[in-house]
Amino acid sequence: MKFILDNIFIVAIAVISGGALLWPALAPRGKRATPLQVTQMINRGKTTVVDVRGADDFAAGHLRDAKHIPLSDLGQRIGELDKSKSRTVVVVCQNGARSDKAARQLQKAGFEDVYSLEGGLAAWSAAGLPLTK
Repeated sequence: MKFILDNIFIVAIAVISGGALLWPALAPRGKRATPLQVTQMINRGKTTVVDVRGADDFAAGHLRDAKHIPLSDLGQRIGELDKSKSRTVVVVCQNGARSDKAARQLQKAGFEDVYSLEGGLAAWSAAGLPLTK
């Protein structure tokens, strides 16, 4: 106890840094789906794929029938997806980080069944699944 009181600033820094390391693991991420699960969703039908990468990345290769809406434009263009509110929506980016943000935006806009592709397009390609140009 005397050590803690004598070194309160060091102890505080240790506690704050530990909390900062744990924050990403504890933060809510929403629903994620593996490339296999996304393939099954697409094959069942009634699934809309939204690609939130930039135009150059999208042109280089994307999932079949994916709708391209960059993450920076999603707030303004979310109305384009209103017809898909009753469908399953899968959000895709390069590594999975931006798609989590987009999925949260879609959920706030009233979309109920929204998934983020776990690992993004990198995981999709690593699984040997096809891309469309």
